[in-house]
Amino acid sequence: SHRAEAEREPSGSAHGVGLARRFPWRTAGDARAASGSRWGSAGQGVTPRAPLWRSAPKARVEGKGRGVEFYLSQCLSLASFLLLVIFLGILAVKMIGTGWLDRTEESFNLLPVDCDKGTDDFCQAQQKEIIMNMLHELYNYLSIQAGNFECGNPENLKSKCIWVSEARDHVMNVTTRSHKKFEAALEWILKSSKDLGIRLRGRDPSEAVSAVEDVVCLESAHPQMGLGCRFRRAVITAIMNLFLFFWGLLTLWGILIFFKYRWRKMAEEEQAMYEMVKKIIAVVQDHYKEWERNMERYPYVGILHVRDSLIPPQSRKKMKRVWDRAVDFLASNESRIQTESHRVAGEDMLVWRWTQPSYLSDSEH
Repeated sequence: SHRAEAEREPSGSAHGVGLARRFPWRTAGDARAASGSRWGSAGQGVTPRAPLWRSAPKARVEGKGRGVEFYLSQCLSLASFLLLVIFLGILAVKMIGTGWLDRTEESFNLLPVDCDKGTDDFCQAQQKEIIMNMLHELYNYLSIQAGNFECGNPENLKSKCIWVSEARDHVMNVTTRSHKKFEAALEWILKSSKDLGIRLRGRDPSEAVSAVEDVVCLESAHPQMGLGCRFRRAVITAIMNLFLFFWGLLTLWGILIFFKYRWRKMAEEEQAMYEMVKKIIAVVQDHYKEWERNMERYPYVGILHVRDSLIPPQSRKKMKRVWDRAVDFLASNESRIQTESHRVAGEDMLVWRWTQPSYLSDSEH
């Protein structure tokens, strides 16, 4: 009976395992209790061997799980160490490597490169950059000096045109370049077709400079002035423009008033001339009538005698122009009066003679 029970034991354990697989929510304790109950019901003197069968495969599963976790943790540790090394390397390059690279670049820039006679693109670019820097410094210096001259002249400059030697010394001190570079910059200004804001003056300011040797002084075309100076100059310019505008307006009004006065005087003078002509005609005609009546000795009358009889002595100087115009008008436009020259009292004088007979004059009236 004991042997039969022993032979039946694997089937019970297999039955317990099958239950565990079929019902995963049931615990291993429930399976052991079920198997134990079965063996207890069969007989109490037999020692159960089912736990020995179940313990062996569990040990193998736990050993396999610990091996995978171990290798995974080793890989993670190695990756963390590599990341730490990379981070420390980047930090060291940022802190130390930048200065070393800068020193390397400085040592590279300090290499002697002679571009004075070079014709390659690099040297030409370097030469152009040097000339542009010198022109920029020269422009700033001249604009500041011209602005100071225009705004009160605190440095007591005689002119805003700076001597070429003074400008050369300033630019050479600031840019630490040679005398030839400054001459090259002036040559650039002469050859350039653009307005660089720098004017080159020779001995004669009215003549254009064609060579660097002829340059005497340098002048800025765009003075650099402060805000207060610009405002003051703008106000003065506006006041001057208004003054010139009003002065021109007053001048035009004065000219207009003068011409109106002149036109009025000419009209009055012309009217006075016509009145004088009428008076002269009347005097000459009356004198001719009196001669016909044997009341006058001569049929003509002297021009000066007529003038003295028509114009009082105090007005003769004022009426001289009117009288002369009336005489000219009668000589050229009046056919009834003839101008003749006769000897009267031993003197030759001009006289007027009335040429129209009295009966025609009476018939006309």
